[in-house]
Amino acid sequence: MTRPPDWVEHAIFWHVYPLGAVGAEPTAAEAGEVVQHRLDRLVPWLDHAVVLGASGILLGPVFASSTHGYDTVDHFRVDPRLGDEADLVALVDAAHARGLRVVLDGVFNHVGQDFARFQDALVSGPGSESAAWFRLRWPDDGGAPTHDDFEGHSALVALDHSNPAVAEHVVEVMGYWGDRGVDGWRLDAAYAVPPAFWAPVLTEVRRRHPGTYVLGEVIHGDYPAVVAESGMDSVTQYELWKAVWSSLNDRNAYELDHALRRHSGFAETFAPATFVGNHDTTRIASRLDDPRHLAHALVVLFTVAGTPTVYAGDELGLEGVKEDRAGGDDAVRPELAASAPSDAELDANPAFALHRELVGIRRRHPWLHRAQTEVRVISDTVMTYVSSSGEDALEIALSTDDAPVEIVLDAPATWLAGAGDLASDGVTLRLEPHGWACLERLARA
Repeated sequence: MTRPPDWVEHAIFWHVYPLGAVGAEPTAAEAGEVVQHRLDRLVPWLDHAVVLGASGILLGPVFASSTHGYDTVDHFRVDPRLGDEADLVALVDAAHARGLRVVLDGVFNHVGQDFARFQDALVSGPGSESAAWFRLRWPDDGGAPTHDDFEGHSALVALDHSNPAVAEHVVEVMGYWGDRGVDGWRLDAAYAVPPAFWAPVLTEVRRRHPGTYVLGEVIHGDYPAVVAESGMDSVTQYELWKAVWSSLNDRNAYELDHALRRHSGFAETFAPATFVGNHDTTRIASRLDDPRHLAHALVVLFTVAGTPTVYAGDELGLEGVKEDRAGGDDAVRPELAASAPSDAELDANPAFALHRELVGIRRRHPWLHRAQTEVRVISDTVMTYVSSSGEDALEIALSTDDAPVEIVLDAPATWLAGAGDLASDGVTLRLEPHGWACLERLARA
């Protein structure tokens, strides 16, 4: 079983995509050469994250790039559309002053075509030190090479991870920003990088900065094997993300049952990075066919093992559909207001109230980070499961049924939250149509 830094045991992240959040221009060319000091626009939102109950900030790409941030041109320079190094350090310091950890997005599978090493490789030719950083194919006539890219996007030039110089570069980047206070890294497109590449890199990073948390973006594959071989603390739990909204939309609790069984298996060896929305997916409020099921999705997020993340705006009920086209991410990466919502606005927002209630339950039961989950009752439209660790246990009930549901629990419980009620005997649970409940068990079966 991997053991992340101690602080991660209590972590709940608020995830924000900075270029969108501060209203940056879509491309560096449109922005021009003048540095725009916009990162300070996120400072008021740090207080919002604290009010939500988050304990960390997961920042999307902040390094210099040509467009969306994932086509990095300089890992040691903040994107001028966001500000400069002093602005980023000030944001990290402001987060730390509020008790928030900061995790950065590290894009180390590929770079943008304006990355200095790639441009030098085109000039210096095959056999050059710069050319060895990339997987290039040079024509016999001495013309420009073609390159491996990321998933067919020619603007994203794949690095050659067999080159020790690439590994040294990644170590230096992570160390440089670690020196400036960064607490951890999300490794973008980690699934496209050989897992063995990361092990010596992360060993050296942690030697320099003990307590660094590292999670990898892994969409599919053998999650435990990737964690074990790479040395990462965690990977993104896309299987659970998909099962949550899909099972609710299809009224097929068996799909979620299958995913929870696998999730508990993963949790035996590492704590998965869990979410119901992020910068690459349709927002959960738009993904669900029935808005009454938002609570169901969130209660799963906050009551199973792992490190939960809330994507900025989801806690406010924002909608947005990701489309498979140029600019198709824009709707899920909008500009945030210059100031965070007031207390009165938050009090009037049911999505925020729901998030804060469930975040509160999670923070009062930190053992959930390593919990095991067992499904107890299952039908197409009704499920109960128990998440437990030692003598601690929560029981969750979810219904997508159009009629009220009555469930006799196999152990007494007390009420924490939900849409329904628990009889005075502590074992008879009644759910409203499309209801849910979060209960604390008094004794285990």
